[in-house]
Amino acid sequence: MQTSEINGFLIDDFNQYGLAEGKPQGTCPLCSSDRQPKNQKAQCASYDWERGLGTCHNCNTSFQLHTYQRKGASEKVYIRPDTPTVQKVSTKVEDWFSTRGITQKTLQDLKIGEGPEYMPQTGKTENVIKFNYFIGDQLINVKYRDGRKNFKLYKGAEKVFYNINSIIGYDQCIIVEGEMDVLALHEAGIPNSISVPNGATLNSNNLDYLDACIDYFEDKERIILAVDADEAGQALQQELIRRLGAEVCFLASFDDCKDANEYLLKHGKEKLAECITGARPVPLENVTTFKDIEGEITDFVRNGFKPGFQVGLQNFDDIFSTYTGQFITVTGIPSSGKSDFVDQMVVGYNQNYGWKTAFASPENAPTYLHAHKIMRKVWQGMPSAADIHSDKWNQIADHVNDNFYHIDMERYTLESVLRKGAELVKRKGIKCLVIDPFNKVRDVDCKTEDVNRYTMEYLSKIEIFAKKYDVLVFIVAHPTKMYKDGNGKIEEPTMYNIKGGGEWYDASYHGILVHRDYENRTVKAKVLKVKFQNLGENGAEAHFKWEPKSGCFIPHEPVDMSNEAMPWE
Repeated sequence: MQTSEINGFLIDDFNQYGLAEGKPQGTCPLCSSDRQPKNQKAQCASYDWERGLGTCHNCNTSFQLHTYQRKGASEKVYIRPDTPTVQKVSTKVEDWFSTRGITQKTLQDLKIGEGPEYMPQTGKTENVIKFNYFIGDQLINVKYRDGRKNFKLYKGAEKVFYNINSIIGYDQCIIVEGEMDVLALHEAGIPNSISVPNGATLNSNNLDYLDACIDYFEDKERIILAVDADEAGQALQQELIRRLGAEVCFLASFDDCKDANEYLLKHGKEKLAECITGARPVPLENVTTFKDIEGEITDFVRNGFKPGFQVGLQNFDDIFSTYTGQFITVTGIPSSGKSDFVDQMVVGYNQNYGWKTAFASPENAPTYLHAHKIMRKVWQGMPSAADIHSDKWNQIADHVNDNFYHIDMERYTLESVLRKGAELVKRKGIKCLVIDPFNKVRDVDCKTEDVNRYTMEYLSKIEIFAKKYDVLVFIVAHPTKMYKDGNGKIEEPTMYNIKGGGEWYDASYHGILVHRDYENRTVKAKVLKVKFQNLGENGAEAHFKWEPKSGCFIPHEPVDMSNEAMPWE
């Protein structure tokens, strides 16, 4: 029975729970130990040894029978549902679809299924509609919908666009928010429409299904976004524009209706088709009309400035926040903790908002040591050899793998880094880019010996990139000169101590100083500049202790000795 591979993935630990090998049924390793002694040996689980999958009918969870070797940085083990034999749905289900304007032919064309499935929302097995997600002839995922409008995807399966096969061979496609909208557009004679698998949320940064399907969009001249008009739908729309490119994206509106299916019912097939053919291009770059930004204006009138994004360190959050589409200059003397603090910031943004980061960090070589530093911050400690391949290790390793990327080049140039950054925006959805340090990432296109002009052009290119892709860019810049005070201590540098200093201060949206106090073993982050006063306080400081095991910065309040009596007083 034992095999070394399943679905192309090498097995690391065959039958990891020591179950009754080869038998189709047996105990569940997840819940049996928690049950009454008399029931611990109850055969509550089904084993599928060919797929390496177990399913418990008591706790209603699925589990992997084996562990698998990690094959590479981006490869994961996904569970695939059994390919169904798609048959004609029941008259009852057919009648329900008819009330939504969907005919039997469309149900057959899109291989809609029906059958029993356990639904966690109701706690029992229901008769459900099955939306089958195919790539080619392979069933990749299934979405189940019961009569109460409860949904779930097949547990452990890969997320991809619904109906992705339909856009092959077309120079345009339509992206909608739900499977019913795909069916509605199919009814309107528009077969080349696809749906995101899990709707829209206010935090739509993590489009892992886009990562898996990005190649399907390479030949598209028009990508029509026909999502819901609510706040979550608009957040999804903006992220799709950022990832796919404004130059190919067009926006469809359903006027007084929530989505395509509602529009079909209210206005009919022809009018629905007109909504799609009448999709308008994304507003032109560098040209803004009042109507383009009316929503932002009304929001500002009602609510004032939007709050900035914060890293999750309370003392630092009190004095600094930021928006995306900007860049931050971080400076400090050598070995002051600049790179480490930037790592802390991007890990914080990841934990708070799910942002992904790419590093172009020549000074952080070798890469595995930098990746280890990031892992420690996420881990909140120092993993030991005994932790390797533990559940916590695998969980954090997968998280770091999926959220932090290292740009490794023999020769770093600003142009190549920004090109790779743009690619990572498109393919992985990064929201932060770190250039550390700027003098090791040269702008070879700038043909001038004028330091100020070189700096101006360098920062201008970064600003254009940040705005175009709505990315927050960090630039670590060393001061060129260091000065000592009367006591022989190195003075804190400013942005003017960076080569081309005047341009750095003028062009940067924000400036942060990281400075280490070796005597007191503390580190402080000082706000040198904020472009918008609602985002921070110029000159304000936050103090930290640096924790060596995790590499994390722990907020620390320095002792105020100003009111202490001196011994001679």
